[in-house]
Amino acid sequence: MTAPVFVVEHFDADGDQYVLDGPEGRHAVSVKRLQPGEEVVLTDGAGRHAVCEVLGSEGKDRLIVRMSGITEEPAPSPRITVVQALPKGDRGEVAVETMTEVGVDAIVPWQAARCITQWKGDRGLKALGKWRATAREAGKQSRRVRFPEVADAATTKQVAALLAEADFAAVLHSDFEHDNRPLATAELPAEGEIVLVVGPEGGVARDELALFEEAGAKAYVLGPTVLRTSTAGTAAAALLLGRTGRWS
Repeated sequence: MTAPVFVVEHFDADGDQYVLDGPEGRHAVSVKRLQPGEEVVLTDGAGRHAVCEVLGSEGKDRLIVRMSGITEEPAPSPRITVVQALPKGDRGEVAVETMTEVGVDAIVPWQAARCITQWKGDRGLKALGKWRATAREAGKQSRRVRFPEVADAATTKQVAALLAEADFAAVLHSDFEHDNRPLATAELPAEGEIVLVVGPEGGVARDELALFEEAGAKAYVLGPTVLRTSTAGTAAAALLLGRTGRWS
């Protein structure tokens, strides 16, 4: 079992000793019940991390560890960004959770034309907060030290601009009569930026697809079946991570 991961805002230590407190410290002491001699990983979620040895605890929310040094995990390449159309209910958090677990680097919520869910005002801010909290918790659970960035919700024009800057731009499309190609046979870059668009349950609208293709994206399918929007991004990301060598 790999060492549990806890998020910290800074790595300021007293000599080689560090005190993990607050909600993370409470989880380590009162929930995980970590004991002296066990290992933990502290990270800022942006690649910087330290493998530490538990020395003991104070009260219910202070874990004392020995920090031997701080290292930084390099940013992975190629970088994989998934533009995720807004699903219904809690399926958005499911999509974020599983994409984080497989290793996606960035997630962009997209208010597509056929999305039933609408992110407006306080409701939209609350939903975005849930996506970001889900990415953080899934990053910890999957033992990542570099969590995916969850961007602000994007418009179709903003997604098109993102695709135009990518080294490889793909739109998962469920219309098998459209000029599609298998994602499994696509020629992928060895480095740079891969951007993948996952449409809503009703599919990507024709005018949206036309705008994305004008920006340089191509339409792809995963296989002969149609996946739900909350699972398609995870399946496609896993395929890309395997084919680019990031899972090697």
